[in-house]
Amino acid sequence: MANPMQFSFQDAASPIMEELMQFHDHALMVALAICSLVLYLLTVTLKGKLTANTVDAQAIELVWTILPAAVLIALALPSLRILYLMDEINEPDLTLKAIGHQWYWTYEYTDFKNLTFDSYMIPTADLPLGHFRLLEVDHRVVVPTESTIRVIVTANDVLHSWAVPSLGVKTDAIPGRLNQTSFVASRPGVYYGQCSEICGANHSFMPIVVEATPLANFENWSSLMSS
Repeated sequence: MANPMQFSFQDAASPIMEELMQFHDHALMVALAICSLVLYLLTVTLKGKLTANTVDAQAIELVWTILPAAVLIALALPSLRILYLMDEINEPDLTLKAIGHQWYWTYEYTDFKNLTFDSYMIPTADLPLGHFRLLEVDHRVVVPTESTIRVIVTANDVLHSWAVPSLGVKTDAIPGRLNQTSFVASRPGVYYGQCSEICGANHSFMPIVVEATPLANFENWSSLMSS
């Protein structure tokens, strides 16, 4: 959950989000190094210390050919690694199907026989004390911690997007098409997200709440919900 006046990302609650945050910091340092070099060259040029007579043209050609290539490699390799990790889904422990509607979500636990429910935002007038306005729902998505969760995402009417920042998940929900993503909740907690696609008048009123809980608690919950 974000805090007031927060400057950086929310705390990572999945290994993928930790990787994304590390890559963000890595890319930011590369950009800082480039900006510092350009600022230095501009400064010495304005002072007249860097002229055509003091710099060999062949050396400059060599530098501005090799340096950008090195920067691209430094950014591309970790980026491709994370993309591979995000796309690889091997033997998920649980499969969840998320269906976007105007303006709520329907969830189906495909590994269970009768575990399907709609998830609506709780209106402000009915919101329990201490809960978050415009973010809390009447039925949360409950998943076990330290388990690979595969999420199949689609939509029933228009484009939606299933996104939970703390878990590093953001997948478009497209009518007539199935997209998939996965995540592993590293620790118990309640994680909030929202539809990240402008899907109509009530676009901002279809939040997503994922509650990660130990496996024993999840089994008790699933037994009650499917009975």
